[in-house]
Amino acid sequence: MEHSVPSTRTVPNPAPSSGLRPRSAPRPRDVLELLKPITWFPPMWAFMCGAVSSGAGLEGRWWFVAGGVLLAGPLVCGTSQAVNDWFDRHVDAINEPHRPIPSGRIPGRWGLYIAIIATLISAGIGWLLGPLVFIAGLVGLAFAWAYSAPPLRFKANGWLGPLVCGLTYEGLSWFTGAAVMLGAMPSIHVISVLVLYSIGAHGIMVLNDFKAVEGDRQTGLTSLPVVMGVGPAARLACVTMAAAQIAVIALLAVWGYNLSALIVTGVLAAQIAAMPKLIRDPAKYAPWYNGVGVTLYVLGMLAAALGLGGYI
Repeated sequence: MEHSVPSTRTVPNPAPSSGLRPRSAPRPRDVLELLKPITWFPPMWAFMCGAVSSGAGLEGRWWFVAGGVLLAGPLVCGTSQAVNDWFDRHVDAINEPHRPIPSGRIPGRWGLYIAIIATLISAGIGWLLGPLVFIAGLVGLAFAWAYSAPPLRFKANGWLGPLVCGLTYEGLSWFTGAAVMLGAMPSIHVISVLVLYSIGAHGIMVLNDFKAVEGDRQTGLTSLPVVMGVGPAARLACVTMAAAQIAVIALLAVWGYNLSALIVTGVLAAQIAAMPKLIRDPAKYAPWYNGVGVTLYVLGMLAAALGLGGYI
């Protein structure tokens, strides 16, 4: 669920650009671009953190782990990207006219058909992985549609949209990874940490909004960079990410996972050192911080998971 630009308007699919011939069906490479493989990494990483945090061995569970990674990344996340692009196709025509739907490379209603087919496949894979994973997968799919599609369109709310993204990308994927490994509900320690990292991911999703500010303004979207201004929104994102990690550090220390707490402290300190550059020019440096600060953030997630799983 890439947090870009919503609108409640119903409009026809944008016409293909003049340099492209109309197609009756999309090419596989255009479908792959629609599913945005680059966005699969966060939920796959969170799934891995969940598997590690469970403390369970991989013996006899390799197929479950492989299925869970497939479910978290290409399937549920890929579905969310297809849903998002279909319902935001008119706004992508402003912000990203080269995308498969507004460019006409995904013709007609094929964007919607792909989203529906991906939803059904995802639900089927979740069913094969067991009841807890199936339920978690259905929740993720429900959020994928509710985030972008009317009447709910959570992404239309600058506060709620990033929170839903964070809870789905990070928290639900982490929960699924732990549940796959344990075949049962994860511990309260694991759930507490995954919830905190999900809340912190709200800041990451706010940073993603900076690339679509112009389209947000034109379509009346109340994203936080539009409502608050880019400077205050950047500061809020930094505070949200840092506060969540401080809470994680405190819990890890209280529970006796001192090495994990120390590592998370180190990566947080590095993020804080990078934040002044972001705040100085959020529109310019948000992509840079997504590469540097967010990488450190997810490394801290792994360090916390390794501690919870008893590996460090």
